[in-house]
Amino acid sequence: MHHAGDILLTLFIVFVAAQIGSEIAQRLKLPGVVGEIAAGCVVGPSVLGWIVPEQIATGTPLDVLAEVGVVLLLFSVGLETRLEDLKKVGKVAFLVGVLGVLVPFGMGSLWAHGSGFDWSRSLFVAAAFVATSAGITARVLQELGALQRVESKVILGAAVIDDILAMLLLGVVVSLQGGEGFDLLHLLTVLVGAIGFIAVIGIGGARVMRWNSAWLDKPRNPQSALAIVLALCLGLAYVSTRFGLAAIIGAFLAGMIASETRQQHTLEKQTQPLLALLTPFFFVVTGSKIDLHLLANVETEIMLLVVTLIAIASKLIGGFLGALSLGRRSATIVGFGMVPRGEVGVVIASLGLTAGVFTDRIYAIIVAMSLLTAMVTPPVLAWLLRRGDAAKKRVEIPETKG
Repeated sequence: MHHAGDILLTLFIVFVAAQIGSEIAQRLKLPGVVGEIAAGCVVGPSVLGWIVPEQIATGTPLDVLAEVGVVLLLFSVGLETRLEDLKKVGKVAFLVGVLGVLVPFGMGSLWAHGSGFDWSRSLFVAAAFVATSAGITARVLQELGALQRVESKVILGAAVIDDILAMLLLGVVVSLQGGEGFDLLHLLTVLVGAIGFIAVIGIGGARVMRWNSAWLDKPRNPQSALAIVLALCLGLAYVSTRFGLAAIIGAFLAGMIASETRQQHTLEKQTQPLLALLTPFFFVVTGSKIDLHLLANVETEIMLLVVTLIAIASKLIGGFLGALSLGRRSATIVGFGMVPRGEVGVVIASLGLTAGVFTDRIYAIIVAMSLLTAMVTPPVLAWLLRRGDAAKKRVEIPETKG
């Protein structure tokens, strides 16, 4: 049982650490999210130990706040994303999503098998290379005011496809651990259900809101519109999990539906205080989940380096090839936008440890890889976006001859 005073102290530590980390990162010209993740490493078990593993376990108050934080983050990203914008990049996003799964899965499987795992276990290891953490990239794009760029639309659209395919792959590799093969009919049913959910909610909901959103203003409470769309966000986040998808997919769809209302800009402003309070918990908790003590030998560190390089290169290659029709610069931005694994890799690593597929050492490596990709991506992505903007300005303002 959690004592109220202890919980409040923990929340205080996490929130203050997030603000300090974010401030330091921004003064170093890095996205604030990098500082928040680094702050998690510092206050977590690896350094100061102010947050212990029991406090960030599934279902604890801190874990719940972190989950709510990332749900609200993706909801706010959806608020700035119109369905029509996603339709324009649909084909590219589909290619990026598919290649962004197949390439990492293939490279991860080959590495794991070459490291001594049999093929069924190698596929489980490879599953940790697959799923992109949309929350990390979305925060960076939001901080840089880049959500309206075509590359951002491709990344967000591909993240939805990525999540569906990752879910199916995980279903296959988990079933293979039992040695009984997998139920193809069941997987196809899950796939159809997931696609149907996204299509009906995303397309149908957006159209309904576009036709008539005046009813949001009918309740007398001036905050009624916000309250209604937040209820929609939490409801769809839950329903999304029932279809085997991440909660953030439902939250993103809820935001996208709300973006079609005439109250869109008001809703964006009203959600900012909620984001300022809750999203830091997600990134600090993500950083606190790594235990550096398990990586304190040269052999393990070399393996971690190799795994991280494979994880970065495979997503970059898949995303780059899928988005090549946008041009090399944009394709590189998309590729790096798909790199972070974040909490998704941590979840898969936890499943592998529970199933007896991973040793503690491999578990630590997969978790560390997931968090390293989450920390490496933001500064690189920010640099690529700024460089792209600078290049566009040079083209738009050609030098004049004296």
